[in-house]
Amino acid sequence: MIPQPAAGVAPARPAAQGRPPRRLIVSPSLLACDFSRLGEEIRKVEEAGADWLHVDVMDGHFVPNLTIGPVVVEAIRRASRIPLDVHLMIDHPERSLQQFLDAGAHYLTVHVEAPGLHEAAALQGALQTIRRGGAGAGLSLRPRTAATAITPFLESLDLILVMTVEPGFGGQAFLSEVVPKVQQVREWFAGDLAVDGGITPQTARRCREAGANVFVAGTAVFRSTSYRDVIQALRGPQ
Repeated sequence: MIPQPAAGVAPARPAAQGRPPRRLIVSPSLLACDFSRLGEEIRKVEEAGADWLHVDVMDGHFVPNLTIGPVVVEAIRRASRIPLDVHLMIDHPERSLQQFLDAGAHYLTVHVEAPGLHEAAALQGALQTIRRGGAGAGLSLRPRTAATAITPFLESLDLILVMTVEPGFGGQAFLSEVVPKVQQVREWFAGDLAVDGGITPQTARRCREAGANVFVAGTAVFRSTSYRDVIQALRGPQ
């Protein structure tokens, strides 16, 4: 069960109206990098103009894949000079928040669908823990989850991450049907709005037009011949 807004409660008044445009941010997903050369890959995307580094944490339960934990996140933090955007695709993330905060996450994103956060109070508590720990609090939505699932939490968020593929594996095809959800979320939220999954310069443009300002891209960056060219293309015209 996903936390839902109380009956009769409409989403908050659109927060994005009348605000200056957000800075466009490219956050390469390290899931697609060559882990045998992790430090070198981090330096290369930093030199190519990456704004953040996206770190996918998967537990083999919430999603079928299994990736890394706090120890590796801490190593990435030591090797990097730009913010770490840590995405927890795990069951009961509330049990691990402090470990990832201690590891150096600048942004820490949990899923609204995650077991352990099904009650609104539990999810609200997790977001407060993240902010008290000094990180930006993020909330992510699977493609099939309605945008309204986030409305009780808008005032507690620094980042919303809309998945444009089913989370768990890199290299998937972009789901065009999610674009209207991006636009809907932007109508309610003035903070950083990220998209993740099948993001290329072409799909980033569609998401940018819908209101996204943070573009998480793994395969498009790390399988390219020029990280700099792809990062600039993802950011779009300046």
